[in-house]
Amino acid sequence: MKRKLPILLGGLALLAALLLGGVLYAWNGPGPAERPVAVVVPEGSSLGRAALELERVGAIGSASRFRLLARLFGGGSIQAGEFEIPVRASAAEVLDVLRTGKTLQRFVAVPEGTPSVLVHERLMRAPHLVGTVPVPAEGSVLPDSYSYRRGESRAAVLARMQEAMTKELARLWPTRKPGSVVKTPQEALTLASIVEKETGKPSERRMVAGVYSNRVRIGMKLDADPTVIYPITRGRPLGRRILRSELQAVNGYNTYSSPGLPFGPIANPGRESIAAVLDPAPTKALYFVADGTGGHVFADTLAQHNANVAKWYALRRARGEM
Repeated sequence: MKRKLPILLGGLALLAALLLGGVLYAWNGPGPAERPVAVVVPEGSSLGRAALELERVGAIGSASRFRLLARLFGGGSIQAGEFEIPVRASAAEVLDVLRTGKTLQRFVAVPEGTPSVLVHERLMRAPHLVGTVPVPAEGSVLPDSYSYRRGESRAAVLARMQEAMTKELARLWPTRKPGSVVKTPQEALTLASIVEKETGKPSERRMVAGVYSNRVRIGMKLDADPTVIYPITRGRPLGRRILRSELQAVNGYNTYSSPGLPFGPIANPGRESIAAVLDPAPTKALYFVADGTGGHVFADTLAQHNANVAKWYALRRARGEM
């Protein structure tokens, strides 16, 4: 009997070691997820509710086992939100994601100069948002990247976009310099939207703003092509050359047919373009034309401008574009 006791104790110890090893492997071993999976933990969810959702999406093999092991090894509360569970994440790693991990971030991006019809399209295409929104007022959205949560309403995201523009315009307006010709924040948005559409070079924004400010100041027509296109497409690409009849149209936006600023913005301008019209470059230039590099060459007189246009046409002919 005395000889059997050590054998029995040794067997129990081995069994205990095997059980402990199995438990540790169940907690730290690779999980079942063959690809990253997203899981949503609603506000106020218990560990048990979260475990059921984890099992449903394939992040863990058993909700009951996960709950038991989490209480044994984990402890602590879990966060609410949407999380991404990595490939083959262990139960321990899954719990760590829910306890301390960052929630999954989704974004809808609005590039500078995006017209409101395209802002609307981006919002309506954004996955996992709910509800519908109308096309926002032109110039009311601040271009930026906006994060959102799964299940959030499109109306809430649009409200953040518009609130951002309201706050940014209020921040920038007091910086207006004496050289600026805009008299109201709305005029600043309108002129900034034209500057935004006329140049893709950040370094040119203040110079383009300076040219248009000079034209407004002396009552000269702006002659801005984007203002001709806007009433036709609401900011979408025209896809062809502007017609003579369109250059002559009187519609409140066409700056070829009427002097001064158009009725309102023709796109959603970014911070830098708004800042540019509030502090335009000091210049005597009244004209500019493309230079073939993505930028423009500026001129003080019509004679200088015509010479620059001739160079631009020659370059286009050499490229086979005319």
